[in-house]
Amino acid sequence: MNKAVFLDRDGVINKEIGDYIKSWEAFEFNPGCFEALRKLQSDGYLLIVVTNQGGVEKGLYTEEIAEDILDKMCARLKAEGIDISEYYYSPHHSDFSASLDRKPDSIMMEKGLARFNIDSSKSYLIGDSERDIIAGEKAGLMSIKIDSNQNLLDIVEQML
Repeated sequence: MNKAVFLDRDGVINKEIGDYIKSWEAFEFNPGCFEALRKLQSDGYLLIVVTNQGGVEKGLYTEEIAEDILDKMCARLKAEGIDISEYYYSPHHSDFSASLDRKPDSIMMEKGLARFNIDSSKSYLIGDSERDIIAGEKAGLMSIKIDSNQNLLDIVEQML
């Protein structure tokens, strides 16, 4: 079985700006992100992004824009030698509808666990909110809560 690190996006991979990221131009990678992800990858972890994108249901941006930003993020990471195995996102928002694929539920992680034959007991979720941690724990992952925009390399060095 494989091992993986599931990563929240906003606040973990990229800068949390206190508003929705509605364009690629507003996306900024956090300090230490590239080095941390390369280190995890070299240690044999698959990297999977799991992100709530409730701005879609709120009508602030479209699913096409959300996917374009995620695709560009993955392309930039690829240029840095980092392979994102998959990304999963929920376009729903709890103010408008109930959805099992939105964190704090664990459907996004469960999809990744099944698709990539991942051993949850050897895998992690890194997030910056309580709902991330709850979702990771529901999926049986070791869950690490960080401060938004914290240097990810510091966390990864403590993990390994």
